Amino acid sequence: MRWMPGVLMLGACAALPVAPAPQEARLSDQELVLVLSDGTACRADWAAAGGAGRFEDCGPGFSYAVETMENPNPLRQVVQALVGEGALAPMARVVITDAAGRAHVFASPPRREPQRD
Repeated sequence: MRWMPGVLMLGACAALPVAPAPQEARLSDQELVLVLSDGTACRADWAAAGGAGRFEDCGPGFSYAVETMENPNPLRQVVQALVGEGALAPMARVVITDAAGRAHVFASPPRREPQRD
């Protein structure tokens, strides 16, 4: 059977561990929560860190940068004034960089996908 070594090699490759990848980033006025593909949730106090830092003891090593945006949307400003400062997720671009140097970009608040019937 000539194909057997190839099948064994494919099986060995499938068994190699894959590092967890960033799947979601949630932002509050103080905390950044990164959810990885294996279900791990990493937390950082991004506001106290000045908007950039590293997640300690989380996955293979991730750094983050939070770039907040001014809010030009008058409706959002009204809602924020009604519910209070910090009640809405900040408008920001969150960049997570993995150990290999790949950037994973997330929006805050997350964009909603349109409903399809």
